Amino acid sequence: MAGIGLIEVLIAVVILAFGMLGIAALQAASLRNGESSLERSQATAETYAILDAMRANSSHAKIGDYNLAKTCDVPDAGATLVENDLHNWITSLHRRLGGPDIGGTSCGEITCGALSCKVTVYWDDSRGTNGATDATAYNVVTQTRL
Repeated sequence: MAGIGLIEVLIAVVILAFGMLGIAALQAASLRNGESSLERSQATAETYAILDAMRANSSHAKIGDYNLAKTCDVPDAGATLVENDLHNWITSLHRRLGGPDIGGTSCGEITCGALSCKVTVYWDDSRGTNGATDATAYNVVTQTRL
């Protein structure tokens, strides 16, 4: 009779341990998905930031001076407002989403026409996607009229 009580306690402890492992796994998934959500929000904010800079300099944006092929490298700052805006934008992308200098892969791309612009931000969201590492699969695209 005395041994049966110990077995019941042992089974209860095992069940409790599995329950706690499940809670820990849920917490880890929640943190991972929260980080992914934060990165998506930051990428969206970065697209808005460059679009605001382009609206402030719309005469140059409308003729395509802000057009930028997909690049992960920070453009050199220069003597013009366009060069400085692009330099600051890619630098900000690297700071918020991780740049090549710290092991990240954030990149930007801008395509403008006479009336509208399309801004794309690419980054590595492998933490939020269970280890998938194709950075081109994770992007935010914002298209707007100037």
